[in-house]
Amino acid sequence: MRIRLCLAALSLAGGAGLATLSAPAASAAACTDIDVVAARGTFEPGTLGFIVGDPVYSALQKKITGKTLSSYKVNYPADLSLTSAAQGNADLVNHVKSQAAACPNQRFVLVGYSQGANVVDNSIGISSAGAVVGSPIVATIPAALEPRVAAVLLFGNPIRALGKSVTGTYQSRTLDICAQGDPICENGGDDVLAHLGYTADADAAATFAAGKV
Repeated sequence: MRIRLCLAALSLAGGAGLATLSAPAASAAACTDIDVVAARGTFEPGTLGFIVGDPVYSALQKKITGKTLSSYKVNYPADLSLTSAAQGNADLVNHVKSQAAACPNQRFVLVGYSQGANVVDNSIGISSAGAVVGSPIVATIPAALEPRVAAVLLFGNPIRALGKSVTGTYQSRTLDICAQGDPICENGGDDVLAHLGYTADADAAATFAAGKV
């Protein structure tokens, strides 16, 4: 089955070592109240991500009233290359730093699905090294900007299969959803289709984030 072959390839790609990477300079977007920064899953189509990013952003627009929203698609390969997640990690942090400097009152909602969850994990200081399509941390959001991250929304997070989760300063602002049987985030999971069903969680995730902004 093709999707099982893809998962096998993902497992082989996870956790490889790599050199420190840097992202190209990011240009700031409009100064909205909330910037939704989304890291898509491996090979995931869509503007922010067909399975998670797009439906979550749409739900956030409905749930967060009285505030302006913008979105940013993390610029990274989202493929099986050994440096993919690290490139996303560098770009996400670079974007947040650039936006924060240009827009002093802007806050952020970070969204990550599958490999994109690795990108977000690394960016908030939780290493995804050793996870499926993970990488060592190459950049972290500066401590001075941490209060401006209103919510972190993670779906099919590969570090969960290692027994890890988001801890520390971001823990209370993080919603980390792992569907039952999802082999990417559940050690021993065997339901491949569970990893593709997170669109159903978009409304709950948006409700969680709306309560944090």
